[in-house]
Amino acid sequence: MAIYHLSVKAISRSAGRSATAAAAYRAGCKITDERTGDIHDYTRKGGVESADIVLPEGAPEWATNRAKLWNAAELAEKRKDACVAREFEVALPSELSTAERRRLALDFAKDMANREGCAVDVAIHTPGKEGDNRNHHAHILRTTRKVDADGMGAKLDTEKAGRKRSEDLEAVRARWADMTNERLRENGIAARIDHRSLEAQGIEREPTKHLGPAASGYERRTGQPSDKRIQQEREAVERLTKAKEAGELERQSRQLDRSIIDLSGDLSAAKAERDRPPVRAAGIDPRSQYHPDNIAKRQALEAARPAPEVRQAAASGVADFRAQFEAAKLAEAGKQQARQAFEQFKAEQQAQQRQAELAQEKAAQALEKQEAERKQQPKRERGNDGPGWSR
Repeated sequence: MAIYHLSVKAISRSAGRSATAAAAYRAGCKITDERTGDIHDYTRKGGVESADIVLPEGAPEWATNRAKLWNAAELAEKRKDACVAREFEVALPSELSTAERRRLALDFAKDMANREGCAVDVAIHTPGKEGDNRNHHAHILRTTRKVDADGMGAKLDTEKAGRKRSEDLEAVRARWADMTNERLRENGIAARIDHRSLEAQGIEREPTKHLGPAASGYERRTGQPSDKRIQQEREAVERLTKAKEAGELERQSRQLDRSIIDLSGDLSAAKAERDRPPVRAAGIDPRSQYHPDNIAKRQALEAARPAPEVRQAAASGVADFRAQFEAAKLAEAGKQQARQAFEQFKAEQQAQQRQAELAQEKAAQALEKQEAERKQQPKRERGNDGPGWSR
């Protein structure tokens, strides 16, 4: 079954990152940053299946050189907090062949380059040795400016201030899904992907949560579930329990509502029958009720009126109805409390998720800070395997 994944990350100086370092790491090559003098050498990095520069139609020849391209991207930005590149990380279907996965990634990059006028660097990575062997993926690094004859030109439309980035992201996600499904269809593969959320697809199940590199590494090393996985499973059980309780209250409330409606209908009919005038109930015109012919009818009707114990039973039925009505009110109050509790629980879960994401972001910033501090050392050619990016 093909899996959908597309995430977007900004390569920003405010986080201590650079386009030259990002490109060198993803392509597994060596790039010297002309702005800072730093040498980013990742030629020893493994797992890089292919690396291609994709340009818009009519682009200049100089942009085909990876080092020149990303140095131009760096030199075009003057702000210390500038976003110098943007990365799109996508999962490539394991059902496709190596050649077809590469063709899909390059077609997606070509579509982006021609539509926006930018340069795109596509690096395809193979699955990690200890991870899922289906984890074929591509790092698609895009310039934030258009490619001109002598360097980088104007900002892309999607990078300008005031854009609704959520709409831009939705368009890119949909485009990737469409192109992937078309490639699967061309290859006679029944699997399909969908960029929409589970709720939008009408699928009633909890979305999976990303464990992160630390927890995943622990599980690979030990073969035991990590604390993060245990916590996620515990939270899932709690959500299911609360949902079940809320559903049971809803069911009981609906059942009681139906009982009250039935009882109120019967009671209304009984009241209407009770309140009918005796004379009219016997079919006697009130104006001639004392006619000798009608006296016998009136006497028979009086004899047929309910006995006191019957009237007492009717009064008891009214009391029962009132008691059930009060019970319904209590059930509705309980249902409302359950709903409020469930909404509060959802809000707490969202807050916890935001805190977890913030913690991951802080951890990434700490790594970037370490990298920046390392760059402050006397400049010399360095060779290492880079920060802990996903392979």
